[in-house]
Amino acid sequence: MDLDRSVPVWPQVAEELRRRIDAGTYSAGSRFPAVVTLATELDVAASTVQKAVAALRAEGRLRTVLGQGSFVADA
Repeated sequence: MDLDRSVPVWPQVAEELRRRIDAGTYSAGSRFPAVVTLATELDVAASTVQKAVAALRAEGRLRTVLGQGSFVADA
């Protein structure tokens, strides 16, 4: 993923994660990758991924189960 570092990074990460969900890379009902895993993969800070995941959760694209992690919401 190519990032434009002249603008905030977390919205770009959120858009990439939305694209992956829409493309079926992360299918409905599946466990969403851990923040640290995504941060390493995308070469960004974990706090950046946390903001992106929070945005997806607010949109209803992800749901979080305490002690189990985040899951892709059913369509």
